[in-house]
Amino acid sequence: MEAQINTLLEAHPRSPVLTSMPGVGVRTAAVLLITVGDGTSFPTAAHLASYAGLTPTTKQSGTSFHGEHAPRGGNRQLKRTMSLSAFACMNADPASRACYDKQRARGKTHTQALLRLARQRTSVPFAMLRDGTMHESRTPQDVELAA
Repeated sequence: MEAQINTLLEAHPRSPVLTSMPGVGVRTAAVLLITVGDGTSFPTAAHLASYAGLTPTTKQSGTSFHGEHAPRGGNRQLKRTMSLSAFACMNADPASRACYDKQRARGKTHTQALLRLARQRTSVPFAMLRDGTMHESRTPQDVELAA
């Protein structure tokens, strides 16, 4: 089964675009291609993140507001895939690690910081698929990298 998925993925024209991104392997690319397609299914990356269940929601009842939390809905397979991709890239991509560390410094828990990183990372493959461009690594400006 895995060999068939690899063969089908290699035949897809957008496969090299997705796999050029750190933390995106064969399985992640397959789920993204099935869900997102060529990027025209969703008007913006925020719509894709909302569909995946990666955008925070606020509980409200009358005048009572309860803080933002991760929604329980959304496409569970896509949400899980993006979360695992975010976790996998933390040590491979300095920009992703900087984003995670920044959230942790703000007092977020590991899970909250990971979900925020996953949300941020949904924008990148969306734009890559829409434009057909390869991933370009970026170095965070405000974080010193260990030599």
